[in-house]
Amino acid sequence: MNLKRRQFCSSLALTSLAATLTPAYAATELQADIVIIGGGLGGCSAALAALRNGRRVVMTEPSDWIGGQLTSQGVPPDEHRWIETTGANRSYREFRSQIRDYYRDNYPLTDAARNNPHLNPGNGNVSRLCSEPKVSLEILLRQLAPYRHSGQLQLLLDTTPVSADVTHDRVEAVTVRSTLTGDSTVLRGTYFVDASETGDLLPLTNTEFVSGSEARSETGELHAAAVADPDNHQAFTVCFAVDYLPDQNHVIEQPAEWQFWRDFVPQLTPPWPGKLLDLTYTHPSSGDPKTLGFDPLGGRSVNGVLNLWTYRRIIDASLFKPGRFDSDVSLINWPQNDYLLGNLFGEGPEAAETHLQRARQLSLCLLYWLQTEAPRPDGGTGFAGLRLRGDLMGSSDGLAKMPYVRESRRIRARFTVLEEHVGRQNRSLVTGQPINEVSAARFADSVGVGSYHIDLHPSSGGDNYIDFASLPFQIPLGALLPVRMQNLLPACKNIGTTHVTNGCYRLHPVEWGIGEAVGCLADFAITHNLTPHAIADTPTRLADFQRSIRSQGVQTEWQL
Repeated sequence: MNLKRRQFCSSLALTSLAATLTPAYAATELQADIVIIGGGLGGCSAALAALRNGRRVVMTEPSDWIGGQLTSQGVPPDEHRWIETTGANRSYREFRSQIRDYYRDNYPLTDAARNNPHLNPGNGNVSRLCSEPKVSLEILLRQLAPYRHSGQLQLLLDTTPVSADVTHDRVEAVTVRSTLTGDSTVLRGTYFVDASETGDLLPLTNTEFVSGSEARSETGELHAAAVADPDNHQAFTVCFAVDYLPDQNHVIEQPAEWQFWRDFVPQLTPPWPGKLLDLTYTHPSSGDPKTLGFDPLGGRSVNGVLNLWTYRRIIDASLFKPGRFDSDVSLINWPQNDYLLGNLFGEGPEAAETHLQRARQLSLCLLYWLQTEAPRPDGGTGFAGLRLRGDLMGSSDGLAKMPYVRESRRIRARFTVLEEHVGRQNRSLVTGQPINEVSAARFADSVGVGSYHIDLHPSSGGDNYIDFASLPFQIPLGALLPVRMQNLLPACKNIGTTHVTNGCYRLHPVEWGIGEAVGCLADFAITHNLTPHAIADTPTRLADFQRSIRSQGVQTEWQL
């Protein structure tokens, strides 16, 4: 996928990024203990874990912003209701605290907001911590800065993998290329971590992987498809941020694909209730039509229904002293800009680029529809004062730098998490326990925890929402181990889950936990001259590893 587009950084991140944008070395070959391909949340947490344990790391990132779904993709964190006290690693909670402290130290907050220990700068419905993507970027850069300054970490931005050298079941080297200069660099390491958004190292290294939806006959899952389809992926989304100046006109030029997307009706099963660009959509759980509200000057509801403006709001202007923000700022990641007509991998790079550009058009068309045709509470149409905030997204066109990816290639793992392990209904059926008393499967090799309902967005294969209750779960070590490859580890949405269970393992704190476990695992394996598989297979070594990560703040058991 060609994602060479270079976009402007926000003013906040310019200073921090100045050093980052300078090439680390002019050499054509770099050596490290651990090579991490992908600088999203999983890649960053893997790097931080390895670095604090003394390992030398090279990390690449295809854009000029690390942080993945929280920064370059622009998505406020999807988290569970216990996140402030449990259900995430200490390092993730410290990261969240540093975001809050950054606002306290650098923004003119009201006294009430400043003194709120659970400050939520956006007061969005979706999360207890909705904030600007560039602030999350700033915190990640600060956390990595000491290691970059010492040379322990080499960070290669605007860099993608192009090939790999593999001997039997070991990766020897990965060749990467700068999307700015075209220069190639060979990266050699003891361990290689695939933290890319779409599992890019898996085909390059001939690592066995799965994609799309599995058949029910294969997994036994209640919500699995009748027939497997490797090209049936959850929709991806190009997000954007807007504020609202009611006395001004910020209507964009009519997008090139406006006629197509204005009239587009998704062809899904069960049926979508009408046009995509409309406030009526399919309720994820019930499947019934549901109408939402939209009012940039309203509260959390409009005429008794959810106000989309506050759903993923990243700035609540009322929390800041007058003059700091002209209005609230809302992040637009809605059902209406989920792209359904193709995938970001599996069809070849040219097709992926076409789908990406069409997804960008869809988001621009959604904005144009909101500006010109969306129903207003006063009976009129259109909110002409909606203004793209590319300065907050680090882009010149106002859209997120990178697409929000919900589904990746997944390793064929030694252990695959199934719906029967974490889905409430399926778990009740296999255990015989009442549905209101059942708990998730307990994994003796747990290396982390997480919680989120199983949430599958409409798919490129024609499925409408698949959304149902799951249980607070653990991350089993076996799901991080490829069936064959000995020194390649996954650290993103590419672990041993299914199309169904990926729906609850793909969110921000879980991805962070996966990455931290992998960074610690690679370090432990090097220290003890063992493979990750040998650690998993030796009870005493597994117990030693689990004690080690728990001492570093990794939560392996739920404490509710």
